[in-house]
Amino acid sequence: MGDGRSDQVREPGEGSAEAGVTTGALARRLGVSPTTLRSWDRRYGMGPAVRSGGRHRRWTPQDVAMLEEMCRLTSAGVPPAEAARAAKGWSDPLEPGDESLADDLEPPARAAGAEPLGDPRQECKGLARAAVRLDAPSVDDQLTALVQRHGVVVGWEEVMVPTLHAVGRKWESAGDRYVEVEHLLSWHISRALHRASGPAEPKAPATGVGPILLACVPGEQHCLPLEALHAGLLEQGLPTRMFGPAVPSEALTAAVRRLGPVAVVLWSQTRSTADRPLARHIAATTWGVKGARGRPTVLLGGPGWAGRPEPDMLRPPGLREALTALVGLAEG
Repeated sequence: MGDGRSDQVREPGEGSAEAGVTTGALARRLGVSPTTLRSWDRRYGMGPAVRSGGRHRRWTPQDVAMLEEMCRLTSAGVPPAEAARAAKGWSDPLEPGDESLADDLEPPARAAGAEPLGDPRQECKGLARAAVRLDAPSVDDQLTALVQRHGVVVGWEEVMVPTLHAVGRKWESAGDRYVEVEHLLSWHISRALHRASGPAEPKAPATGVGPILLACVPGEQHCLPLEALHAGLLEQGLPTRMFGPAVPSEALTAAVRRLGPVAVVLWSQTRSTADRPLARHIAATTWGVKGARGRPTVLLGGPGWAGRPEPDMLRPPGLREALTALVGLAEG
């Protein structure tokens, strides 16, 4: 992470005597932990070809290519010792046509106003490679560091979503071969989002303003984007109530009447679950004493709501826009 400059592999002798990538940057690029790199060096002699006199080792393009081949072989089931012997004869970096999941990644679009992430493509590749190897500790470490350093919005838009899309494209084109990769990656992304925390002193909502209620419509099980929104609201210090997937209509209506939310976010991933009558019913649901009744603003989230707009309802195109709208509603 950082400013991205340390992730650039430079030719030996270019710039300072310590040209090359650091162990931490290389670990992120490969999707392994720094401890794994040090273990491979100690056990199999897979360390940098040139070692500087300082504490920090630098890895040349040839070193990187060797370790990329080591990762490819071990992920294919080759025992580490045998993989190390084969990788030491490897000198060329992976070609663009190499059929690995990580190379299916498309450069993510940088959201307007997003804080810099260095090289998002390398972050995505490191995460994808760890997921392909089913290296759960590395996936978890990378996601935790991503959210801690760059926040939910940047992490979600620039790394998590592009990597998930790459996994989805891969298993769609390869039968069920990579389904387990998608399941593991989705679970760890959900776990990282659940760990996101808010500021030490949460914002005080405007007087009389209730919490923000988030729910998937009945029949909708796809909940991950809603979890990202919940984590983003927590970062903003806003009160929320997260109900998760497939909330029955009656339960949702009862919760709205009990909580008096300032906004209700209804998530639908597919058109088959987008229940427009329910959305209109929630938007018309009121609470409070006669003469001072309130009703929520409804936000329609997800591709299932594509098509004609619903009067007086918001349909933000992405996480960043949804957060902006909800912050404005909560602050009155």
